[in-house]
Amino acid sequence: MPQLAKRIGRAKPSAIMVIAEKAKRLKAEGRDIVSFSIGVPNFLPGDHVYAAAREALAKDSGQYGSNRGPDALIDAFLAHIEALGLTGYARKNVTTGVGAKQVLYNLAEALLDEGDEICFPAPYWTSYLDIAEIVGAKINILPCPPEQNYKLTPAQLDAALARKPRVFLFNNPSNPTGMVYTREEIAALADVIAKYPDTWVVTDDIYNTMVFDGVGYHNFVHVRPDLKDRVIFVDSISKTYGMPGWRVGFIAAPESVALAVTTLNSNHITSLPEVVNAAALAALSGPQDIPLAKCKEFAAKRDRVYNALLSIPGVVCPRPQGAFYAFPDISVAFGKKHNGVAIDSDIDFCAVLLEAKGVACVPGSAFGEPRALRISYSCPDEALDKGMARIVEFFAELT
Repeated sequence: MPQLAKRIGRAKPSAIMVIAEKAKRLKAEGRDIVSFSIGVPNFLPGDHVYAAAREALAKDSGQYGSNRGPDALIDAFLAHIEALGLTGYARKNVTTGVGAKQVLYNLAEALLDEGDEICFPAPYWTSYLDIAEIVGAKINILPCPPEQNYKLTPAQLDAALARKPRVFLFNNPSNPTGMVYTREEIAALADVIAKYPDTWVVTDDIYNTMVFDGVGYHNFVHVRPDLKDRVIFVDSISKTYGMPGWRVGFIAAPESVALAVTTLNSNHITSLPEVVNAAALAALSGPQDIPLAKCKEFAAKRDRVYNALLSIPGVVCPRPQGAFYAFPDISVAFGKKHNGVAIDSDIDFCAVLLEAKGVACVPGSAFGEPRALRISYSCPDEALDKGMARIVEFFAELT
């Protein structure tokens, strides 16, 4: 029979979704499961978003929309990024996509020919590796272990960019670690980037409003405006507004990149649905009280998780300062047993934890750091406290 394309052999199911689906299946079987696996914000947007969607449905024209996105939505996004300090962008610099993931895939298609190099720090979001492999890029992973707070150093970046990769992909705040770069750290990396003018820089910063402890959100363009002609800023309504299922992502980029992604849209998605555009517009331009309140809530949840992890002997967890993730190094458990079952890896740990305590976490190896696991702490406080208590108990039972 005819064969599938070679790129399909490089495509893998999302490791995060595999764990999430298993947790869902066990819950359906009657198990008491606490899931820390999938990265959803677990809140809904304000009523004004649903009102806008209903109004759009009532006035639906049934027509195709813009490949780039409607002007009103583009303008709302421009106002949003201006509030972040990303100024001087126009409609020609912006385009939309079906969530940030599809935008990132489009960018890979637009920027990388097969065999071109892309570099990014580890721990990384799982889809970075998957997308790069599908498009046939050469991948240079830059290890950033817990000993350096999961953060990339200027020396590491200098060595990586000296190889002249086509793309440097950067994530701040970080999924999976929750780490946030200070302005000084961003400035030091930006100075390195400025030395290598042939590399595109993609900043996947969809958690930019979820920053704690007064650290603030900082972008390379903030500290080096001269980098604006090759920095591509990626954003989304998914996390900030509790709208992951609405699937709206954006880029602010040099005009040539925005046009390339818009052209790709014309060849596969055509456009976002008009009702989705209306909801996204309402989220961006309407009241911002829910995102502000949720940021404070996530900071408090971070404290609950972090304090529980600190109570476990041998567990190391750099303090997260953004998003809604913690990424503890749990390698102290390797070589031990739980009720006679051996734990020799992060995958073993997560499998035994789920079976024994009903707590679902994603193994760190899915993110390029096999000594760790990811805890997504956006669930209700009752479930959060129950799940963390079970993790503490699990460690205490290791022999």
